[in-house]
Amino acid sequence: MAKTLRVVVPPHPLIAHWLTMLRHAGTPPSLYRTALEELGRWLTYEALRDWLPHRREEVQTALELTEGTVIETGVPLLAVPSLPGGLMLWEGARQVLPHAELCLGGLPETIEANAGLVLLIDQISDGEELVGLMEELVSKGVESRRLRVISALTASPGLKRLGETFPELTIHTACIDEELNANGQISPGIGNTSQRLQIRTAPST
Repeated sequence: MAKTLRVVVPPHPLIAHWLTMLRHAGTPPSLYRTALEELGRWLTYEALRDWLPHRREEVQTALELTEGTVIETGVPLLAVPSLPGGLMLWEGARQVLPHAELCLGGLPETIEANAGLVLLIDQISDGEELVGLMEELVSKGVESRRLRVISALTASPGLKRLGETFPELTIHTACIDEELNANGQISPGIGNTSQRLQIRTAPST
């Protein structure tokens, strides 16, 4: 059976609310940042629902023995944010991923064979950034089933490209916009993340 890209848009009013805050042109930088953090938290929570390694374990309560569920902290979990917007998503995601190892500025040289990876990208427009990252992960032996992608917003052209190249990938996002404008920006979109956060970038040399 052919694999198809799995894109999950959780029907949660909090997710829809924070997406609206990102869309609104009048949202100040501080609230824009909060919106990214909240989406990072809620989308990651949804992404972990059927994916986070766990086990059953017997525990002693004040009255008797019972069985509970605990997270498998022995299984490596890496969080890989894009900069700068993905880092804001991570600020929210880490509240539900307390044992994850943060990878900034690139991937580690080696990735354990059983490690799970959460990729946090503020927007997926044409898919080029994520395709490049996926190609690097594949070169390190990481399979799509070991990944979850968290993105505040995606666009159909980027998802189409990803589906053609990495059909086993699973993406959790607040919304799918249909179009890119002439400048390659998602429309209606959430604006340029760096500009909306008022982050200055150093000029290229």
